[in-house]
Amino acid sequence: MNLRAVLGLNVQRLRRGKGLSQEQLSFAAGRTRAYISSVEAGRQNATLDTLAALAKALDVEPKDLITATAPKRHTGRSTKQPARGSRN
Repeated sequence: MNLRAVLGLNVQRLRRGKGLSQEQLSFAAGRTRAYISSVEAGRQNATLDTLAALAKALDVEPKDLITATAPKRHTGRSTKQPARGSRN
């Protein structure tokens, strides 16, 4: 996956996780809503200044925006295992 796509997916995931619209994020980051949309779609090449502005607006570190994260999968099973030697 290319870096623009990673950035776009992370911005979108974090924005939605915080319950923000693209317009609200654009206001907080000092960018236009159309620009935020283009970043999320991977069409826009963001500058370092934009990366910093988005990270600040989303209250994350800039590295969190460009680090690929694996999707979390819910299997329905608990991943907790009893400690060795415990009697459950």
